[in-house]
Amino acid sequence: MARNTKNTSSQNNFPSYKAFHVSEGDNGFWTKIGAAWDHEDGNGFTLNLDLVPVGNGRIVLRKNDPKQEISEYKKAA
Repeated sequence: MARNTKNTSSQNNFPSYKAFHVSEGDNGFWTKIGAAWDHEDGNGFTLNLDLVPVGNGRIVLRKNDPKQEISEYKKAA
């Protein structure tokens, strides 16, 4: 089986999605755990996790807004 390992321009820039672990319960706590980039052919994406959640909960992918990402980095600096 062939793998698409070619880096696309989107992989070198901001991710298409942010990955979160959402804990179960009424007040689900969202923890950012990684990011995902679209594949060049549009048939999937590459997921890069900084943390691997354990226990109850789910992983949620949300569209990333690069403009918001830039403002978050500026606030942290």
